[in-house]
Amino acid sequence: MPNCTLCPRRCSAPRTPTEGRGFCGLPTTMKIGRIQPHLWEEPPISGTRGTGAVFFSGCTLRCAYCQNGDISHRNAGRSFTPRELSEYLRRLTDAGMESVSFITATPYVPQILETLALYRPPVPLVWNTSGYETVETLRRLEGAVDVYLPDLKHYSPRLGGLIARAPDYFEAASAAIREMVRQCGVPQYSPEGIMTRGVLIRHLILPGCTSDSIRLLQWVRDELPEGIPVSLMQQYVPCNNVAIPGLQRRITPREYHRVCEYMREIGLPGFTQGATSATVDFVPVFNQDESFVQP
Repeated sequence: MPNCTLCPRRCSAPRTPTEGRGFCGLPTTMKIGRIQPHLWEEPPISGTRGTGAVFFSGCTLRCAYCQNGDISHRNAGRSFTPRELSEYLRRLTDAGMESVSFITATPYVPQILETLALYRPPVPLVWNTSGYETVETLRRLEGAVDVYLPDLKHYSPRLGGLIARAPDYFEAASAAIREMVRQCGVPQYSPEGIMTRGVLIRHLILPGCTSDSIRLLQWVRDELPEGIPVSLMQQYVPCNNVAIPGLQRRITPREYHRVCEYMREIGLPGFTQGATSATVDFVPVFNQDESFVQP
């Protein structure tokens, strides 16, 4: 992959097995910060046994507040070949996971497809993404991914540029989510309530940005097929030494209730989140021995 165009930045930067000169700064060798069971995703993803979460290092966004800043901003992680990752996927399968989730994995799509050719877990494969994807890259994943779990972060180009360094965020994410829906459609569930196919959209409500949240919910209601669920999250905690005025506090109950009430008014299905999730206690431990599942 001498010149990378996997994400909407299309920086065409050279990447080698040891070095990356693009926006993400990642080499072509996969870097991963954590591979462990994860119990705190939405019920149809985690179920009772959890999802096998593979947290890839690096990200195509630079969300100023990111709680996973060690891996998303600073690329902390360990190197994996496709064969090594396939062995860890077997370990997750052996641990009885309800699903396997690839988290912020876009810079490694070719390597992931190579991994899945070696071993495909016999449970739903979840693509957990910021939503900042290209349609072309997503089409390479068609048939490999069972469930898309995209964020839908910003409607306003101003907020996308200020907070995520992506003023084109909504333009890219809205096209990407339409492609995800084309591939996987409205959710389908196992008898145990695990999502076996489909799209589930996440939205993190940010302090002072409820009008933007409402515009995003309007778009989901107006532009996507009926039945696409939304997970509204109130877990925002100022992390990563965020210095943007207004983002240095948690959201208020009034802000959260305003967005939840609007979601109910327009009849969108989905999930809401308890206030107890707004704590750094839910941030995983990255890049330590305990971060990687053992046989």
